[in-house]
Amino acid sequence: MQVWPGEAYPLGATYDGAGTNFAVFTEAADRVELCLLHDDGSETAVELRESDAFVRHAYVPGIMPGQRYGFRVHGPYDPGRGQRCNSAKLLLDPYARAISGSIRWGEEVYGYHFDAPDKRNDLDSAPHTMTSVVVNPYFDWGDDRRPRRGYHETVIYEAHVKGLTMQHPGLPEELRGTYAALAHPTIIEHLVELGVTTLELMPVHQFVNDHRLVDMGLNNYWGYNTIGFFAPHNAYASWGDRGQQVLEFKSAVRALHEAGIEVILDVVYNHTAEGNHLGPTLSFKGIDNAQYYRLTEDPRYYMDTTGTGNSLLMRSPHVLQLIMDSLRYWVTEMHVDGFRFDLAATLARQFHEVDRLSSFFDLVQQDPVVSQVKLIAEPWDVGEGGYQVGNFPPLWTEWNGKYRDTVRDMWRGEQRALAEFASRLTGSSDLYQDDGRRPLASINFVTCHDGFTLHDLVSYNDKHNQANGEDNRDGESHNRSWNCGAEGETDDPAVLELRARQMRNFVATLMLSQGVPMISHGDEFARTQRGNNNAYCQDNELAWVKWPATEEEDEGGLPAFTRAMVWLRKDHPVFRRRRFFHGRPVEGTHDELSDIAWFTPEGREMTQRDWDSAPASALTVFLNGNAISEPGSRGERITDDSFLLMFNASPKTLEFVVPVNHGRQWQVVVDTSRAEGVPPDTGPKVAAGDRLTLVDRSLTVLQRPV
Repeated sequence: MQVWPGEAYPLGATYDGAGTNFAVFTEAADRVELCLLHDDGSETAVELRESDAFVRHAYVPGIMPGQRYGFRVHGPYDPGRGQRCNSAKLLLDPYARAISGSIRWGEEVYGYHFDAPDKRNDLDSAPHTMTSVVVNPYFDWGDDRRPRRGYHETVIYEAHVKGLTMQHPGLPEELRGTYAALAHPTIIEHLVELGVTTLELMPVHQFVNDHRLVDMGLNNYWGYNTIGFFAPHNAYASWGDRGQQVLEFKSAVRALHEAGIEVILDVVYNHTAEGNHLGPTLSFKGIDNAQYYRLTEDPRYYMDTTGTGNSLLMRSPHVLQLIMDSLRYWVTEMHVDGFRFDLAATLARQFHEVDRLSSFFDLVQQDPVVSQVKLIAEPWDVGEGGYQVGNFPPLWTEWNGKYRDTVRDMWRGEQRALAEFASRLTGSSDLYQDDGRRPLASINFVTCHDGFTLHDLVSYNDKHNQANGEDNRDGESHNRSWNCGAEGETDDPAVLELRARQMRNFVATLMLSQGVPMISHGDEFARTQRGNNNAYCQDNELAWVKWPATEEEDEGGLPAFTRAMVWLRKDHPVFRRRRFFHGRPVEGTHDELSDIAWFTPEGREMTQRDWDSAPASALTVFLNGNAISEPGSRGERITDDSFLLMFNASPKTLEFVVPVNHGRQWQVVVDTSRAEGVPPDTGPKVAAGDRLTLVDRSLTVLQRPV
C-alpha cells in the first residue's frame, strides 16, 4: 500500500476522487496509527509519520468512500496527570463525516478494568466499538436555496426525527423514523399547512446509547450524548451507514428547502458521550484527554457543568477549532439554516464563571459563515450561575424560560404580577432591550421536548417517570402544571372541557405574543407521554407522536385551532413586530392612539394600582395596527388591523367592557371557550362600550379592520 505525506489540513478524512487524506490533532501522542478496517474483521495499520503543529497526517491513494477506519494512539496512560492514551482502543476520528455501527458494551471499550479502576485495560476495543467512514463529499444540490426566513416570519417546530415520523400512517414502514421520512410529502404537507417555517431537529449528530441505559433495556432516545460532531446519526438512515446517512440527510434538507422550510439543528457542543473518569474511551479521551476536556485540580477527574460527566475545554484553541469547523461544515456542506445550542451557558465558561464574551462567542461573532445563520441559545447549564436568560450577546436569540414559566403560572391561576405577564407578551423588553436586541431575541415556548407535553401540562400535577427506572427521581419536580381537577386520564366531561380550553389558551397566547413562537412536535395533536416529563430514554410509543388515523380525526379540535392561530399570526404583522412597543402614539402615522394600551376588564386604562393588585388575572390589551413603527423591507410603512386581546385567567366568569375611543366596531375572531375557537370572519360583531362575557380561564380576540 502506498502512503504519501499528505496535508495537515483539513482535519479528518478528505476524499478527492483518487484517494483520501487523513489528518488528526494530538499533542499527547508519541505515535499514531491509522487503521483501515476490512469486513472480515482484520485491519491494516498505517503509521502517520508526518506531523505539523501536532497534526499527524498522511494521504493514501485508492482509499474510496465507504472505507471504515479508526486511530490507535500510542502515548502515556497516566490518569493522575490527565493522560489517557491507550493503543488498545480503536478511536473515532473527531472529524469523521460518517460513523458506522454501534457500541457493544463491555470492558473492552473502557480504558481501565472494572474490578481495578487504577489499572490500564489493554483489551482490544475494535470489535466492540463504532468506526469512522470515508465519505464522498459530492452531492447534486440542484438549485437549492436557503429560505432565509426573517425572525419576524419564523414559526419554529421542534421535532425528533424518529419520534415525529415513526407512527405516521401515510409513511411506508421502511422509511419511518428516518431522514427520508422528513422529506416525504406527507410530513412536509403537514408542516406547510400548519404554517411552520423552521424545523428544529433534536440532535442528529452521531450519538451513543449509554451503557447504563442499554443494561436497563432502554435507549438514549433524545440523543444529547454526542460522539461525532460532523456525522449524521446513523440509526436515522433508511438504507445504510457507510456514508448513505450523509446523502439521505442532504436529500431531506433539499426537500424541506423546496417547501420553504428551514432546518435548524439542536447541537450539543458542551460535552461528549465519553462521560467522566469511569466512562468509555471512544475518541477524544484517548486522543488527547487534557486538550479536549475540562479537568479538575486533580486531573483524574472531570469538571461537569452539564450533568453528564464531562465538559469540553472551551479555552482550548483545538476545541474551539473543532466546534467552529463543525458549525461551518453543517452550514456549507449540509446546508442547514441555523443551530440551537444545548446548555449554551457551558460554552461561555472559559474558566469557571459564565462570561458572555468568552472566546467562543467572539469567534462566532466574526465568522463570515456561522454569524449569518440562526443562532439560538438554551441559556442555562447546571453549574453555578448557569441561568443566563437575557445575558447572551446581541447576535443571539434565546429560549426564553421566563416566558414559559410566566405563561404557565398565568393560566394555572398562580398569583403573579400582571406586569411580568405583560412583559412576556410584548417581547420581554426587560431581558433584551438594554443590550440592543429586539423582541425577536425571545424564542417563546410553553412546552418543549424537555418536560410535559401540552396535553400533560393540563392533565398532571406531578411527574410520572417510573418507566425511566429511577424510582421517579429524575426529571423536574416543579412543572408549573395543573391537572384541571383530576390526575391523568379521566372521563369527567367537565375536566376534559377545561383541559381542552387550557390547551387552546396556551396555543393562542403563544401565537399572540411578540417574539418567535416555538411549537413542540405533536402538541397540535394533544400528544401525551402519560405524565412522563423526562422521556429521554423512551424510544417507544410513549414518546413518539401519535398521528390521527384519518383526515376526519384531524378535522376540528386542537389541530385546526393551532393552524388557525399560526395563520392569524402570519397574516398580521402587529403580532410579530420587529421593534418593542413605545407605549405612545407613533410619529408620522396621523394616529392619536398609542401603539399599545392596557385596560381593566371594566374597560378603563390600567393604573399602577391595577398592575400591582393581588388577583392580577384579567386584562385587555389593545394593539394598534396603525402605529407600527418599523418600515417594510423596501422602506414602506406597515399598517395592519387593530386587535383587542382579552385575557380571563381567573376561576370565575367575568364581564369585559370593550374600551371606548379605540375603535367603534369589532369582530370576535378568537374565543377559546368554544371548541372550534371561532374561525375568522364568523364571530359576532361588537361595538365600543359593549359587554362581553368571558368564561373562566379563557381568552377572546377582537379585530378591527385598518
